[in-house]
Amino acid sequence: MRSDPTCPRCGRAIHPPSVWTSAWQCDAHGPVAPLRPIRPLGEASVDLIVKSAQVPVWVPWPLPAGWVVTGFAEAGDERSGALGAVVALSGPAPLGGVGEMAIVAEDPGIGLGARLAGFDGPDPGDGFDDGPVDSKIRHDGHEIALWSVDAGKQRAVYAGEANSCWMWMVFKPADAGVLMCDLKTVIDLRDHRNGVARQLPFGAPSPFLASALRPAD
Repeated sequence: MRSDPTCPRCGRAIHPPSVWTSAWQCDAHGPVAPLRPIRPLGEASVDLIVKSAQVPVWVPWPLPAGWVVTGFAEAGDERSGALGAVVALSGPAPLGGVGEMAIVAEDPGIGLGARLAGFDGPDPGDGFDDGPVDSKIRHDGHEIALWSVDAGKQRAVYAGEANSCWMWMVFKPADAGVLMCDLKTVIDLRDHRNGVARQLPFGAPSPFLASALRPAD
């Protein structure tokens, strides 16, 4: 995989800051937070992402039975810190087979969640939360409201707002989204650097994350 930063929305190569601008630039999307290569699994990557993150680094805790952490990715540079963070997990899908899940926290306009969901826009879109809440998940004693967003037959997608950031939960295949009924609580790894962050079980790297965030040719 190419090691240079790419556009978090489309995977194109991007132009670094210059004398004319302090922002990374995508030819298609203008100023963007650079998407870094997917980090290798291990405690060192956890330490780096929680240190850099300006947004929550969400993980369901306790993890669903048999599920493991399978990837990390973030968008941002040394100046901004990570303005978008992804944690990927894999495990037995409730209806059989292997399921994958990606949990995203990001500032508006970053576009990582939409890309993983297979959407063109950077955010869930106007009116996604007009109807009744489809699910809730708790963090630190508060409920986070999530709405199901139509992503076709390949994925199940839930989106909402938490801590002034977008929160996305993307499941693949779509029937793995049934797991949403069993998820009760998430934690922010930034608050557990010396606790849960040291207890995470790791599995093989996530094929979904690698495929969805592959740099464009």
